[in-house]
Amino acid sequence: MASFLLFLSLPLLFFSPVSSSSSPSSLPDDQIPKSYIIYMGGSNVEDDESDMKVAESAHLQLLSSVIPSDEGERMSVNHVYHHSFRGFSAFLTPSEASLLSGHDEVISVFRDPILKLHTTRSWDFLDQQSRFGSKFQHHYHGLFASTDVIIGMIDTGIWPESPSFSDKGLGEIPKRWKGVCMEGSDFKKSDCNRKLIGARYYIHQGGFGKYSNSTATKSNVSARDHDSHGTHTASTAAGVQVRNASYFGLAQGTAKGGLPSARIAVYKACTLDNCAGSTILKAIDDAVNDGVDIISISLGMDLLLQADFLSDPIAIAAFHANQMGVMVVCSAGNSGPDPFTVVNTAPWILTVAASNIDRDFESTLLLGNNATFKGSGITLSNLTISSQYPLAFAGDAASAFTPPSEASNCYPGSLDPTKVAGKIVVCLNSYPTISRRIKMLVVQDAGARGLLYISNVEKGVPFDSGAFPFTQVGEDDGIQIQKYIKSTRKPTATILSTVAVQRYKPAPIVADFSSRGPGELTENILKPDIMAPGVAILAANILESEPGQDPVGKKPSKFAIKSGTSMACPHVTGAAAFIKSIHHKWTPSMIKSALMTTATVADNTGRGLTNSSGGTANPHETGAGEISPVQALNPGLVFPTTTEDYFHFLCYSGYTEKILRSLTSTKFSCPKVSSDKLISNLNYPSISIGELKRTNDKRVTRHVINVGSPNTTYTATVRAPEGLRISIFPKKIYFRKGLTTATFNVSFHGKEAQKGYNYGSLTWFDGLHRVRIVFAVNIVD
Repeated sequence: MASFLLFLSLPLLFFSPVSSSSSPSSLPDDQIPKSYIIYMGGSNVEDDESDMKVAESAHLQLLSSVIPSDEGERMSVNHVYHHSFRGFSAFLTPSEASLLSGHDEVISVFRDPILKLHTTRSWDFLDQQSRFGSKFQHHYHGLFASTDVIIGMIDTGIWPESPSFSDKGLGEIPKRWKGVCMEGSDFKKSDCNRKLIGARYYIHQGGFGKYSNSTATKSNVSARDHDSHGTHTASTAAGVQVRNASYFGLAQGTAKGGLPSARIAVYKACTLDNCAGSTILKAIDDAVNDGVDIISISLGMDLLLQADFLSDPIAIAAFHANQMGVMVVCSAGNSGPDPFTVVNTAPWILTVAASNIDRDFESTLLLGNNATFKGSGITLSNLTISSQYPLAFAGDAASAFTPPSEASNCYPGSLDPTKVAGKIVVCLNSYPTISRRIKMLVVQDAGARGLLYISNVEKGVPFDSGAFPFTQVGEDDGIQIQKYIKSTRKPTATILSTVAVQRYKPAPIVADFSSRGPGELTENILKPDIMAPGVAILAANILESEPGQDPVGKKPSKFAIKSGTSMACPHVTGAAAFIKSIHHKWTPSMIKSALMTTATVADNTGRGLTNSSGGTANPHETGAGEISPVQALNPGLVFPTTTEDYFHFLCYSGYTEKILRSLTSTKFSCPKVSSDKLISNLNYPSISIGELKRTNDKRVTRHVINVGSPNTTYTATVRAPEGLRISIFPKKIYFRKGLTTATFNVSFHGKEAQKGYNYGSLTWFDGLHRVRIVFAVNIVD
């Protein structure tokens, strides 16, 4: 299945897929060679460079069986995967790909997906929400934390000169590290240090031979970041402490990552104009072999074209990484607030939703009648209270032959420059496909002086308009503003520079853009897993900027404010690294379990978590709740999800035993009874039942390991919606005389429950540890 991938930060930048380049009229599209991924299962040998050459030779022989001899110039492979899994990418026609998919050694053949390019306060806020505070976390860091945790960042590269990546005070690079620091056009080996210990970059071929439109630019021939996305995420996860950090004076404070002592290895798999699934596969394969402990991936499959688990590059590579003991953390997507929008839903991935923190950014709108409206936005405008400008409704400034409905939404090409030049323009949002950035560019290109955006959508996600005056108000305020425009012959307004609002409440709330569950591929795994700060996060920036972005006469800021699940993902990566630094031998599933069962479910007002609409948030929006890294250090119990569990999951999902045996070197057999309804029984730290008939009971089993007090008793309590009957057996679990494991069953009966999804939780408590497991049960007639 063809598919696309995207960065999960806001705003989204859209580019045309490389594979859609124009082709000669002499050949129909289905005969044009395009990049395909050929996945061949798990790797069972210790490999080196000679093994890769042997593998490449075998792949070429395989290609020769489907590529005509008169097209020998196509007999080449782009990427070879041979560390944690086997396969390659190559240019094939659809018919050749179909032939290759029938080969005994091949598990799947699929089009190479093209990716679209999708803190000072956030870590302190998380510490405060945990009820311990940052001093407690620093105490742990000072006494116990290891400096040997290595985080692999698969992204757009890094800006190595950022102060967030200083290696001052760090010891020698861990001896187990096998990675490299690749030199490039603007990146030297000396740019790596004891903090930034590795850097790789990959050049993706966008087409074959005469069909290629790839060009070598400075953005794709080195590990240097020319987008800022990778630099921002890397510093969020593991940046060192930098005092007096700010974005041109906004959000001032000490910037730091989740584990400042962690080492960073960068894998630049994405550039300004493309990011291929084949390259993501190669980057993960390299990262695992290099010796990283955790991989952070702030991107995912396009919502509309999600592939199955063995045709999704991230799911495939993450599966094998997990087999090797490497944790993979991914963003959930930016397609909220609708349900069934979450991506990266494989159970071996830790999937992250986004929330706000207790800081907001306001840009005040002052009308000519002295009425003020506190809008949302990040603008470095130099307008003042004394400078008023004409205020125009975009619908009244339509260009010739343009419907007023298009103009009112600031649709590209819809405005008459003579009617908006020098004015502050009011745009609406009845065309939600037109982003705020596009609207800003439309009015800016038309010569406007500023933009007033009226919309309830993403009002809680401040848009950074740079030096161009911008503010966003809700629809209720918008009605008052439009009344003012109609009430006077010469309406005027000004937009003041942004101010930061501290101790903002309520926080956290689910970000409007954050993708929601259930997962499209299976509703019997609860996704997303967890939530973390992803709104207006300040982190490291590249020292390049677009024209007009920075205030006049100012250099680019060393820090930037960004929003998206891309920003939430590295928060969880940093938290996982923090736990790994204390509990060196914990597996990825133990760390995931610790983060999920200790997550907080209350905001800074003491009430339950809410969503961007003000309603009660549910686990399909928040996962288990907001991460609490310090609490997760001592979870009491953990749910170990093993590789065998994941194989059973694939069995239950319909994959054949023959296919699954090729994923591992160990003996494996599917259970005699396999059904997708059995997925709920996966030993996961949450519970999801995609379908429960009123007349049936559903029982799930869970196994736990005691990592807390050696002699203790846990008692279970349940919070469930009215009508949903839940029973737990046993109701108490005992750990005595060296016993460290226990099993319990949970039964659900929905005869009297409300139709649709019912949410709740069960909690095991021993007087010290609260182990909370959220559930989602879909009641059907």
